[in-house]
Amino acid sequence: MNTNLLLENLTNPALLFFVLGIIAVYLKSDLEIPENSSKFISLYLLFAIGFKGGQELSHETFTIEIISSMLFGIGISALIPCYTFFILKQKLNIFDAGAIAAAYGSVSAVTFVTAVSYLEAHQLELHGHMVAIMALMESPAIIIGLLLISNYGNTEKKKINQKSILKHSLTNGSVLLILGSLIIGFLADAKQAEGIKPFTNDLFKGFLAIFLLDMGISSGKKLKSFFNCGWFPFVFAIVIPLLNGCIFAVLSSLVTDEITNRFMFAILAASASYIAVPATMKITVPKANPGLYLPMALAVTFPVNITIGMPIYLSVIYNTM
Repeated sequence: MNTNLLLENLTNPALLFFVLGIIAVYLKSDLEIPENSSKFISLYLLFAIGFKGGQELSHETFTIEIISSMLFGIGISALIPCYTFFILKQKLNIFDAGAIAAAYGSVSAVTFVTAVSYLEAHQLELHGHMVAIMALMESPAIIIGLLLISNYGNTEKKKINQKSILKHSLTNGSVLLILGSLIIGFLADAKQAEGIKPFTNDLFKGFLAIFLLDMGISSGKKLKSFFNCGWFPFVFAIVIPLLNGCIFAVLSSLVTDEITNRFMFAILAASASYIAVPATMKITVPKANPGLYLPMALAVTFPVNITIGMPIYLSVIYNTM
């Protein structure tokens, strides 16, 4: 079963478009997605998954399992930066360690979106509250990462305003859009929501493929400078996400027995942010090197998760049921 899952994922059109983007860079092609179009597609993906999740959530009854799952997700997001920071600071400076720890504790909405498509391909249905959990997991890691930098990076201690950190993490565009779309989807009448279903559902996979093409182009451009940073960031970006995914695939059984919920917890734990965290770090910690944490999340961890990661996490879940 593992081989079949891996082969199916490797031939996923969305992944192949990601690879095409990397190839285009190495062939020195002039292929590119206009910046405005890329931003629109990013916003569309966040809007679509938030709205669909809100619709699903409106059909669910809030139970102890759902509430405990939300707390579990927040706990994951707060815990991962704590131990990864101390691993990272053995080899990197405090600023880079904090930024990378925040990225790996936070989540990737695009990885989440790709995982939703993966579940659909295997006739497995996502539960709406997992979208809410994803949105809730964006901010805690950013806050923890910046607090760690504040505590250990003495020279920057006065420059990091903890209130502004909290405000920025909650008002970050991606967090705000997905939470807002989730609430709107939750409040919208089923008949009203049906009117925009062709936009939120039918076009989704096509936009995802184009977005991943753009991500491939972005990754290809950053790979060369990233490899100049030595072996440690590369190994970390492969090993830590896979460990996180497997560990929380198992631990998630403490709060839910649902295969899809456990799979999404694994994906959220394994993914790394390359949108919200870099945007935050650029403003609050300019000494952190974006040429390090961005390629780690986007060019290494992201493809690892959507190729070998997802089949591994699903296999772990099936084997621990």
